[in-house]
Amino acid sequence: MSDLTGRTVLVAGATSTSGRVAVQTLRAAGAGVIAVGHDPVKLEALAAQVDAAGTGAPWMTPSCDLADEQAVHGLADRLHAGGVTVDGVLHLVGGWRGGGGLAGQSDDDYRFLERSLTGLRFVSRAFDADLRASDAAREAIVSSVSVRRPLAGGANYAAIKAASEAWARALAQGFAKAARDAERPLAAASVVFRVKALAGLEQTLADRFVALWDADAADVNDTVIDLTA
Repeated sequence: MSDLTGRTVLVAGATSTSGRVAVQTLRAAGAGVIAVGHDPVKLEALAAQVDAAGTGAPWMTPSCDLADEQAVHGLADRLHAGGVTVDGVLHLVGGWRGGGGLAGQSDDDYRFLERSLTGLRFVSRAFDADLRASDAAREAIVSSVSVRRPLAGGANYAAIKAASEAWARALAQGFAKAARDAERPLAAASVVFRVKALAGLEQTLADRFVALWDADAADVNDTVIDLTA
């Protein structure tokens, strides 16, 4: 397993099954983890599950509405005030709503799905300086193979995932440009993981995310990794 001792990774949307597995895998690799969710009750349940699974690197479970820009920047400010900066971000805020063909693509469903993109935008901006200052930073999102072939019944979902991928690729270009402008090797990478369905791939996702630190940033920045292949 990769050695992430001394690294700190923020897991956004950590109260899902994939979040719990990611937290456990990151801690086992030696990384300190900031497991963020908006529901304190679910965070308490996550803490009980992770602590019961065994020891690992230090971690915390701050509650934050990731779709609230002020709240996200407040979280970043609190962490920075405590001397905490991050070397990695894994975005797991998501969900599915769809079906019913194009006529079934309601605005309510779109707004629900849009929260994942909103959270990605706010978190990546709030911690961008941290990642650029790190000597080995990795940021990743989970997208969908539906981006390659959108269906009418999943138009809202595919549109949000496509926009999220565009944002992740923009992050990658920003990392590359900052390194070029500073005339230094690229140390930060933004990666897209695609799945057909995340259920059953939680450990694969966690392992592949941790393994990003074993690769040179230039080799993985602005790449799309299909976990269903």
